[in-house]
Amino acid sequence: MRHVLTGGPGAGKTTLVEALAATGLPVVPESGRAIIRDQVAAGGDALPWRDAARFADAMIEADITAYRTAPAGPVIFDRGIPDTIGYLRLCGLPVPRRLTTAARQAEYRRIFVAPPWPAIYRTDGERRQDLAEARATHDAIVAVYRELGYRPQRLPRAGVAARVRYVLDRLG
Repeated sequence: MRHVLTGGPGAGKTTLVEALAATGLPVVPESGRAIIRDQVAAGGDALPWRDAARFADAMIEADITAYRTAPAGPVIFDRGIPDTIGYLRLCGLPVPRRLTTAARQAEYRRIFVAPPWPAIYRTDGERRQDLAEARATHDAIVAVYRELGYRPQRLPRAGVAARVRYVLDRLG
């Protein structure tokens, strides 16, 4: 059973994914941050602030591979395949057919959404968006999941332990 933790940047997703991993739940980390780290280290251009289309292509490949190779049983993805559709739309870029197909074929049981949370939002070397762009990203991603027939569940704006309980309670 695959589940997604999604939302805009800076809403506490990665912190929650790390806390869920500490409980023993298998998790798949977000591809975007890893791609940014690799591209910066290599002096590459597949970065959201240099070449958003190449960055999206790298995420598409990484996310499809991660979905196909995920462990059996319950697993939490820090972002799912549909997230990149939201990203591309936000950037005004075309959505490749292979991404639309992969998003429709992917089966996620639950979509947990971390809402924008100004009190914890911070930028860093990999997260350069301002809060307004983070909110727009959240809205674009949630819209894609709804278009695909999912009913995203909003995480509470609460501490990490409360969010872990919220997710684990819903996973059964």
